[in-house]
Amino acid sequence: MSYTAVIQRTIEYIETNLHEELSLERIAQFIGFSKYHYHRIFQKEVGVTLSEYIRYRRIANAANILLYTDEKIIDIAVHYRFETQESFTRAFKKHYHLPPGQYRTIIGSLTRQKEETKMKQEEAIKGWFLSGTHPFNYAMELDRKTFHKGKASGLLKSVTVEGLDEFATMMQQFKADKHLGKRIKLSGFLKTAGVSGFSGFWMRIDNNLGDIVQFDNMSNRPVTGDSEWNHYAIVLDVPDNSAVVSFGVILSGRGRVWVDELRFEEVDDSIAVTNLDYSQDLLDEPVNLSFEE
Repeated sequence: MSYTAVIQRTIEYIETNLHEELSLERIAQFIGFSKYHYHRIFQKEVGVTLSEYIRYRRIANAANILLYTDEKIIDIAVHYRFETQESFTRAFKKHYHLPPGQYRTIIGSLTRQKEETKMKQEEAIKGWFLSGTHPFNYAMELDRKTFHKGKASGLLKSVTVEGLDEFATMMQQFKADKHLGKRIKLSGFLKTAGVSGFSGFWMRIDNNLGDIVQFDNMSNRPVTGDSEWNHYAIVLDVPDNSAVVSFGVILSGRGRVWVDELRFEEVDDSIAVTNLDYSQDLLDEPVNLSFEE
């Protein structure tokens, strides 16, 4: 059974209520599951417990407010449901290795320096490259102001795009050797703004001859328009003759898409593949050869 829709509905609820009370009992009731069953589902799908997820999302939002506003630390702590400034400081330091005040001073200064440098020179993203039909009409960059966890996210955005037939991808490739005969799952978080075409994760498995043997670009479940952070996944089989795994985030048309916390894992057969099988579109035999129909 796929719990994708349930997880996405949960995260959408969490993202709009981070400043409210968010207990396991309340969320399980909202979804309609028992809290014990839902706890297991969430941790399996997202990789962390529900309480851990809520806490680090609150901390990430707090880090952004510290860097880009003058809000008092105690007010930030109260807004995100921490009982005291001390409890907020302990939680914040666990994630960012600095207390909130020092983070605002030290990281804020470094962030401003990096943003000034970025204006002068495009910042590369280690391991990633830009491709697609019109990559020169798009740009990719690190975004230290918008992130799901940590200190930055990857951003793919349109620059001089004119039509929906243009697309670009921020991508990587690696050898399939370690996953031959296995089923792998790519998951992570996406956020969008003004996407006129569609966006989503994609993954492709190529064999030794360079032929595509498995592929999914989320075209049947696209992320469009404006959307807050949510969790998405692709699951593909890696046949024994596979050679290369390619993956990334795609953007067609105009807009911006942020990506963060990507994760690869091997899964068993109980997790259904999302492979797009284009062979189902083929007819059994030719039709209307005399053009009379």
